[in-house]
Amino acid sequence: MHDGSGQEASDRLLQSQDTMNAQSLNFLKALLDAPGPSGFETAPARVWRTEAEGFADDVRAEISGSSLATINGTGRPRVMFAGHIDEIGLMVTYIDDDGFLYFDPIGGWDHQVFVGQRVHLLGRDGPVLGVIGKKAVHLIEADERDKVSKAKDLWLDIGATSKKEAEARIRVGDAGVLGSSIRELPNGRIVSRSLDNRIGAFVVLEALRRLAGDRPDARVTAVATSQEEIAHTGGGARTSATGMEADVAIVVDVTHATDHPGVEKKQYGDVKLGGGPVLSRGSAVNPIVAELLAEAAEAEDIPYTLQAAPRMTGTDADAIFTAHRGVATGLVSVPNRYMHSPNEMVVLHDLERAADLLAAFVRRLTAETDFVPR
Repeated sequence: MHDGSGQEASDRLLQSQDTMNAQSLNFLKALLDAPGPSGFETAPARVWRTEAEGFADDVRAEISGSSLATINGTGRPRVMFAGHIDEIGLMVTYIDDDGFLYFDPIGGWDHQVFVGQRVHLLGRDGPVLGVIGKKAVHLIEADERDKVSKAKDLWLDIGATSKKEAEARIRVGDAGVLGSSIRELPNGRIVSRSLDNRIGAFVVLEALRRLAGDRPDARVTAVATSQEEIAHTGGGARTSATGMEADVAIVVDVTHATDHPGVEKKQYGDVKLGGGPVLSRGSAVNPIVAELLAEAAEAEDIPYTLQAAPRMTGTDADAIFTAHRGVATGLVSVPNRYMHSPNEMVVLHDLERAADLLAAFVRRLTAETDFVPR
């Protein structure tokens, strides 16, 4: 881990964890609380575009569900910042005669997390609240109590007493999210659902906000990409990168913080909350972009950690790297505890440092920057 200028950098990091300005913090809260599982990103995308309209030259939505905000439309090189705006969720698959709903997960859930949770369903006439039902422990046979619950064994209870009543509010194919919301903890930490990866969409727009105030030579487009959690073929990231003919792209996502009990650092790396952005090296990462990111971080005294990606990164970088004629791609990640749960945890300071890094990276580029490894 590069630590800026040693102890002084660490002290500054601790002192500035609560310094996110009110406008950005309010934007972050609104973005996180807006329900938007993969394929149903409309609500958070609207929040994102509304914020972008305050400083971007051009803001638009794409047919894929992704949203784009651009400055310096004629500048070069053509830079793409990508952070996916979708989150994991669930979808209604069946409604029984008594008005109970059955569901299937959207994205990679640990099914044990579902038990006892409240849900926020996206109904035709607005939000529908409910709970995930399971037999009470008293009614479960002793030999079954230690078995892991699966989604197929659970149901949604929205308070309906019949199929007709339920269908008046919910249709098969309606999606939803678990009913948690953002909470602030000490030391600049927040917990929320949807941090994976609504914070990526937040960071790329905050980086664009920084650049809009002091324009670089490059054309820069921040993209809130769709369907990353379910898109093994690229989702909105691939179509956006192709459509805008990006020369270089920086993907912002989350990575597992390993500074809690039970994680083998030799396998997953040494990644700490508050340790600054994490820079990937390896698959789907252009080596020149990786070096430029590290150089920018060191020049700006931004602490960072290196992470190995010998195969797939599991992010939008995998899709963008091979889009159209190939895109010089980098991956910047934010440390995240308890990923794919209703209460993921990040540090606000890490978000700000990631946005600072993206802006600093772009300022180092010129129209002549060569990204071809030689």
